[in-house]
Amino acid sequence: MTKSSEESGAASPTARAGAHVRPAWSGYALIMAACAVLALGLDQLTKWWVESTMTLGQITDVLPPVLRWHYILNPGAAFSIGTDYTWVFTIIMVAVSGFLIYLMLKVRSLSWAVALGLVLGGALGNLTDRLFRAPSFGQGHVVDFIALPNFAIFNIADSCVVCGVILVCLLTLRGTGMDGKRDVPHGSAAGNDGAGNGAAVTDGAGNDAAANDGGGNDVRGTGAQDSRNGEDK
Repeated sequence: MTKSSEESGAASPTARAGAHVRPAWSGYALIMAACAVLALGLDQLTKWWVESTMTLGQITDVLPPVLRWHYILNPGAAFSIGTDYTWVFTIIMVAVSGFLIYLMLKVRSLSWAVALGLVLGGALGNLTDRLFRAPSFGQGHVVDFIALPNFAIFNIADSCVVCGVILVCLLTLRGTGMDGKRDVPHGSAAGNDGAGNGAAVTDGAGNDAAANDGGGNDVRGTGAQDSRNGEDK
C-alpha cells in the first residue's frame, strides 16, 4: 500500500465521522433560543393574566408588606425610566434584540447561552408591548405589575433582563469568554506547568537553565557541560 493510499485510508473514517457531527454552535444556540422563548412566554402570560383579572391602578397584596401586584401601564423603559421617549426605547430594543440574535450564532458556552437568552427574552417581551399595545404601533405602553417597597414597579421581562445582565457581568469578571474558555493572565502561564511547578527552559545548545522540580527544588540542566566532560574522558 502506498503512502498516499495509507493517508487517505486513515483520513476517511474521520471524514465519515465528521460528516455526522452538527456545527458546534447549534446546541448552544438552541439553549439560548429556548431561554428566550421561555422568558418571552412567561412575560406575556403574566401580563395577560394581569389584564384579565385586574383593573388599571388596582393594588393586590401578595406577601405584605414585601410584595404586591400593582397594575400600571408604563410608556417608558424598564422600571418606568424615560416615560417621554417611548419611540426611542422601541428603536433601542429592536437594535438590542437584533444584536443578541446575531450573538446566538457565536455562543459556545452554556452559561453565556442562558444569560443572553434571558436578556433576549426580556427585551422581546417589552418590545412586543411597544409594538402591539395602545396607544399606537411602536409607542405602546408596557404592562408592569410587580411592586416592592421603595422600588419601581416592573414585570417579568425586566426581571429576566436584569438577571441576564448580572450573569453576563459575573462571566466577564471570571474571564469566561463566549467560547467557554477562560482568559489566562500572561504572567501566570510563563514558567509554570499545570501543577504549578517551574517549567524547564533550555537554549538551543543545551546550556544551563533554571527550573523547579515537583518538590520546588532548583534543578539546572547541564547538557552542554556533560557533553564536554565526556569528550575529555
